[in-house]
Amino acid sequence: MPIQTPTRRLMHNVGLEFVAKKVSGGAHRPTSASLSLTSMIDFLVVTVVFLLMTFSASGETPIAQGLTIPKAENTLDMIDAPIVAVVGSQILVDGSPGGNTRAVEESDRMQRIDELFNMLKSKRELWKQTHPNKDFPGVVMLQIDQNIKAVIVKSVFQTAAFAGFPNVSFMVNNLPKSHN
Repeated sequence: MPIQTPTRRLMHNVGLEFVAKKVSGGAHRPTSASLSLTSMIDFLVVTVVFLLMTFSASGETPIAQGLTIPKAENTLDMIDAPIVAVVGSQILVDGSPGGNTRAVEESDRMQRIDELFNMLKSKRELWKQTHPNKDFPGVVMLQIDQNIKAVIVKSVFQTAAFAGFPNVSFMVNNLPKSHN
């Protein structure tokens, strides 16, 4: 058997015309696809710019719409905890509806808010399942409008404590410290 120059020989002996056409490169589409480098670079640039614009390294959390939080001088950095927001008469837990304050407003006395209690209790149980060998910190962040009645604030605070979150932090705007 004489030595021959390398050529395409795979599938040439198949007796079907369309197979022979594909193998010889005479088909409608080429077997190798080309990639437009310009469009790929454009896509990557747009993606990187979008990610840079939406990235927040300072731990800022979005404030619920229509909420004016109070200002304070002595503050601490944000921590990772469930956020309970009271906007008007609606209660949100990490952005999801968690009850309302109408019953507290109508009775004008402190009481447990059942829907909020159930949501926080399930968050506590989920945390314990995902962190089995750690002590539960029991911290919840309250994002409450500065004009909400004290009885509502106390009810939300007490409900959080009943649900296993005795450590409550209030979200505030940071004021510059006065030098007296």
